[in-house]
Amino acid sequence: MNLEKGYLEKKIDLSLDLFEEISYLKKEKNAVILAHYYQDSDIQDIADFIGDSLGLAQQAQKSTADIILFAGVHFMAETAKILNPKKKVLIPDLNAGCSLADSCPPKLFSEFKNNHPNHIVITYINCTAEIKALSDIICTSSNAVQIVESLPKDQKIIFAPDKNLGAYINKKIGRKMVLWNGACMVHEIFSLEKITKIKSQHPTAELIAHPECEENILEVANFIGSTTALLNYTKKSNSNEFIVATETGILHQMQKLNPKKTFIPAPPNNNCACNDCPHMKLNTLEKIYIALKYEQPELLMDENLLNQAKKPILTMLELSAKFGL
Repeated sequence: MNLEKGYLEKKIDLSLDLFEEISYLKKEKNAVILAHYYQDSDIQDIADFIGDSLGLAQQAQKSTADIILFAGVHFMAETAKILNPKKKVLIPDLNAGCSLADSCPPKLFSEFKNNHPNHIVITYINCTAEIKALSDIICTSSNAVQIVESLPKDQKIIFAPDKNLGAYINKKIGRKMVLWNGACMVHEIFSLEKITKIKSQHPTAELIAHPECEENILEVANFIGSTTALLNYTKKSNSNEFIVATETGILHQMQKLNPKKTFIPAPPNNNCACNDCPHMKLNTLEKIYIALKYEQPELLMDENLLNQAKKPILTMLELSAKFGL
């Protein structure tokens, strides 16, 4: 389906209240909208559930809707489909990919895995279904530490695809996991020099960072955590100012939870808006409306791949429930 601007203009009456129309379509079609924290604020406000990768996977697993519209990126919609093979899963823009997922090609990773026999493969959820199918356990930034800690200390582990998250876990709990050399373009772009300058201008501000950031950023952070953990921390902290080193979409929820506090997006090391994920931002209200109205684009998957990828995701969800996450 062509979702370019011209197509949207032809298909959408510009006088429509898209919030109202989307709400109507959700009820008419028994559809649910799951949105990641990194989506634009309007999309977060129309969503039925907003969360990080773990929370969204949990919501997808227990959804009773006939249609799941995933306002996120491709691997997230894939996860929803894997957990709901009989349901129709829609994604507003099929081009909403992920730089981290792209950094781990299945053929190369399969060779990497074969070169490290007797290793359990723990894979960050930010990967393709093909990589999930090559994995033993999936994790998210919310549960990665607990999952690694649950394995015997002498168990050899491959951790993929995010080298920064893997290095953070290795350092935090003293493991020696073998790391795949992948990274997220957004979380690798933050400038320590510019953050230090902002800190000098806001001396009471706390730097909070996602563990996908590079080590030099994590070393000076006041708090490190998953997207949800960062959000919860801003509510508990006595600080009134925060420099936030993750994708800027989360600032909408932080501001809603803490209207009297100040949130400053950590600056990138150049002059572009590189702390906005270009893939996440491909989704718009217009595309969500079109997707619900025409029930396209639908995410379809090969059944064998779906079943292979499902096993490590279910293992993650079982462990997360065991850990109370």
